[in-house]
Amino acid sequence: MSRLDFSALRQTRAQHPERIGEILASRTRRDLIRGDGRLFIVAADHRARGALGVRGDDNAMANRYELLEGLATALSRPGVDGVLGTPDIIDDLALLGLLDDKIVVGSMNRGGLKGASFEMDDRYTAYSVDRIQRDRLDFAKNLLRINLADPGSVATLEATAQVVSEAAAAGLPIMLEPFMSSWVNGKVQNDLTADAVILSIAIAEGLGDSSAYSWLKLPVVPEMNRVMAATTLPTLLLGGDPVGNQHETFERWHNALGLPGVRGLVVGRSLLYPHDGNIEKAIDMAATLVHGA
Repeated sequence: MSRLDFSALRQTRAQHPERIGEILASRTRRDLIRGDGRLFIVAADHRARGALGVRGDDNAMANRYELLEGLATALSRPGVDGVLGTPDIIDDLALLGLLDDKIVVGSMNRGGLKGASFEMDDRYTAYSVDRIQRDRLDFAKNLLRINLADPGSVATLEATAQVVSEAAAAGLPIMLEPFMSSWVNGKVQNDLTADAVILSIAIAEGLGDSSAYSWLKLPVVPEMNRVMAATTLPTLLLGGDPVGNQHETFERWHNALGLPGVRGLVVGRSLLYPHDGNIEKAIDMAATLVHGA
């Protein structure tokens, strides 16, 4: 029997949708940086971009209730500072009473649907800066895939620059997730070499009329020391679609977390859908990497 009252959630959504706004308006918030100054955020914005797959299972994230159960488990564990999601996810978690004293990150641009002919067009289709402020969220996040062979990338750059400026004016921290990307055999592929990540950083951190509230969300790649030498912005490491051995993944995270400027992890699929199905174990191991024993 689920410990989450999904029946009440569905009923509230149908009969009293105003409760979402009321809950968010009264949510207990916390300081962004406290204690050891590091953050462990669980990511759950994949579905809105049509990315439901984990380890080759294209529909691993299809069951909404399983995802919410996993997020509830993660948010209950010591060392988990918050969650990243689109409005539908954040609204569900608010109705389930899971957001008090957590950092809540609003995901903004989900328009580049996975596998679509327009996948490189990462339009802003979810949260906006003013809506993040309305809902009293703590952080904004956007995806910035840059294709030097695609003239359309300049529109994404311009839109992102505008959003960064708006966030800075609002005093809202914003997490930029940049990649140098290209089409390879009909699919968008991110270049995960150190040189490509460094180039993406140089482009991303210059967007907007102020970088005062800009953060980076970066992949863990070879020569990560070179990558982190390329920026002074506070940086969180991303997980991505889990591949290979989990122990090796944790070892890479451990090594990168020790680099100057790295403030923590933003990870979703690899921890919410671990190989052995033990979410608590995976979350606790990652929390230890970020915050220590």
